[in-house]
Amino acid sequence: QDGGQQVWPPCHCLGQPQRGTPPLESSGPGRLNGGPPHFLLDLRHYLGNSTYLDDHGPPPQKVLPFPSQVVYNRVGKCGSRTVVLLLRILSEKHGFNLVTSDIHNKTRLTKNEQMELIKNISTAEQPYLFTRHVHFLNFSRFGGDQPVYINIIRDPVNRFLSNYFFRRFGDWRGEQNHMIRTPSMRQEERYLDINVCILENYPECSNPRLFYIIPYFCGQHPRCREPGEWALERAKLNVNENFLLVGILEELEDVLLLLERFLPHYFKDVLSIYKNPEHRKLGNLTVTVKKTVPSPEAIQILYQRMRYEYEFYYYVKEQFHLLKRKFGLKSHIRKPRPRPEFFIPSPLETEEPIDDEEEDDEKWLEDIYKR
Repeated sequence: QDGGQQVWPPCHCLGQPQRGTPPLESSGPGRLNGGPPHFLLDLRHYLGNSTYLDDHGPPPQKVLPFPSQVVYNRVGKCGSRTVVLLLRILSEKHGFNLVTSDIHNKTRLTKNEQMELIKNISTAEQPYLFTRHVHFLNFSRFGGDQPVYINIIRDPVNRFLSNYFFRRFGDWRGEQNHMIRTPSMRQEERYLDINVCILENYPECSNPRLFYIIPYFCGQHPRCREPGEWALERAKLNVNENFLLVGILEELEDVLLLLERFLPHYFKDVLSIYKNPEHRKLGNLTVTVKKTVPSPEAIQILYQRMRYEYEFYYYVKEQFHLLKRKFGLKSHIRKPRPRPEFFIPSPLETEEPIDDEEEDDEKWLEDIYKR
């Protein structure tokens, strides 16, 4: 098979595999795809009209259906290393089919590549959870069953800084030495001052390279890679229609708690596993090293270049907090944070994933389990 599909053994499905619903027909010229999966429609009715703007469909069942097709198209440097490690443990514990990929540096696909990957995912044994760094795929466009999507994002400047320094200096998984993931990088590039990169408009610190998060939700259309309102609005619409949950890395424990509530067949006990000291010890190995904060002037320039990324980030954050309130979860924020024009962030010491260009996910996991 093509598409780099790899399936974790063992694959003990929970009861009889459930097939997804047929693709919905377009309900009007404004529709971008075949419509939300039935599970999302049921969940939105269950939570009430104030969570989403597009509630429609039949009344929900007393017990929400078990979605047997889940896709985590993970955004690079947004905690996905932590979540993938948890999924490895959970798949063995609960018996679902964790489907991964050995392709890590191809998020944008041709039409034929989209068709092939969707075919490979759709034929995986259910219930499955597929994960890969890849921009949103519209399954119904190619006649497939639209799966339920999940994802996690973080403050865009913090994500950029984490990636910038990780590419140069790695993290603590190299035991005594920093793990250098880019051995071919020239020394002058490796030690390029972050302020020089930003203020002198180097490609790595400019658009379109800074327009990174939105394409994961906008999709495969060429305009999804162009910073602007079109890509932003399409990303928002896809979040509303196709994503069960888009969490915020800064509130990861609440993200895991909601995933456990919404997808217990996949995420039951995830929070207790995450809080286990042994897991936290592994998570600490993925913190990027030598991370510094740019000057206030450089930060302001980054905010201007990433204004669409921030508009999307705050939109997702508001939706996430609305969802938390419905479940009685309070947002633990020390003090109100102003909007980007005034706020200068400091890099977060959260568990860091490997960027999509850097490492074979499963090899690292196997090495962890051999220790």
